[in-house]
Amino acid sequence: MGDIINLNKARKAHARAAAPDKAAAKRARFGRSRAERDAEAAALAHREALLDGARRETDET
Repeated sequence: MGDIINLNKARKAHARAAAPDKAAAKRARFGRSRAERDAEAAALAHREALLDGARRETDET
C-alpha cells in the first residue's frame, strides 16, 4: 500500500511551486510604465503601416 498523503498540503505545495512562474508572467505583462507601453504600441503601428505600404495590389477578376 502507498504512503498516506495529506491532499490539502499537496495542493498548497503545488500552488507554492507555481507561484514564481505566475508572478514573473504578471511582472512582464503589467510591470511596465505608460511610456514603455506607448512606445511599444507606436512601434507596432509603425511596423504594421510599413508592411501595409509594401503590400502589392492583386488583380481580383
